[in-house]
Amino acid sequence: MKKLIISITLILFITSTIFANTKDNTKDNAFLGMWGIDIEGGGVAWLHVFNEHGFLDAELLWIGGSIVPVASVYLADDNTLVVTRTEEVKKNESRSHTMTYTMRINKVGETIEGIMTAPDWMATGERKIPFKGKRMPQMFAKPDLSKLKFGKAIKLFNGKNLKGWHLMNPEKKKNGFSVVNGQLTNTPIQPKDGHHISYGNIRTDQEFSDFNLKLAVNVPKGDNSGVYLKGLYEIQVADTYGKELDSHNMGALYSRITPTEAAEKPAGEWQNLDITLVDRHVTVVLNGIKIIDNKPVLGPTGGAISSDVLAPGPIYLQGDHGNVSYKNIVLTPIIK
Repeated sequence: MKKLIISITLILFITSTIFANTKDNTKDNAFLGMWGIDIEGGGVAWLHVFNEHGFLDAELLWIGGSIVPVASVYLADDNTLVVTRTEEVKKNESRSHTMTYTMRINKVGETIEGIMTAPDWMATGERKIPFKGKRMPQMFAKPDLSKLKFGKAIKLFNGKNLKGWHLMNPEKKKNGFSVVNGQLTNTPIQPKDGHHISYGNIRTDQEFSDFNLKLAVNVPKGDNSGVYLKGLYEIQVADTYGKELDSHNMGALYSRITPTEAAEKPAGEWQNLDITLVDRHVTVVLNGIKIIDNKPVLGPTGGAISSDVLAPGPIYLQGDHGNVSYKNIVLTPIIK
């Protein structure tokens, strides 16, 4: 009995010593919070590091697509955070590989910088992608929409030509937008010979801060596009009629805010969007039904052109996905 008591005491001592010497990733962590990240060579990322469940965790947006939970996150030391995300890539009918992307992030004063190490697109080499970031600014209080003051409405599309708009990244992209019957129509036609043409997005020459934006859009069956507010936040345009509510549906703030109800019409019908962006809060009315009601926007969505959520930015229309037509595009600035 005496030997048993000694053994138990020894085990408890060893266990307590191990836990005492184990670094607690949830305390005194300078990386906790949300970070806007600019990627060298172009592109924006967003990282949210938190410990809401009693352990260090994170979610990540990297250039495009959706915000996803990371595969792992840990502190290598007080000034170094390591984040990994993974992706399953099908190699053939019976075999898939798990591709791993690793961010090694250093804290430099009030900013962060680091390298994303990843396999190249063909998995025959390795890419090292530098980036720099800063903490997201504190969220504004929820605005009182009934007290907003508006300036003079601006007609962004004249129904005749693309005056006031230009193609983004024209050195690498082709413009699929043209004016057809008074509509701003995107037709990204691919050649039948198998050669792929990379179509681009178009943006306004002007940049804006807070505003109300109204437009009509017609998306054919199976197609999608997007309306970017300040070049930061994508309001999804897609054929999602009849689908369950999701943050990737028509009128959603892509991957961030799910509509409260399905208000979209069937593909091929004209639909009306009425969007208000003020103090980093967004309201979306689709076809007369409010589907997002003054919700805070925590960070950029995939495809953003800047990580600076306080700076003015353009309206841009996604042209790299599919066929779509827009008309009656009117922006009214909010005066402060």
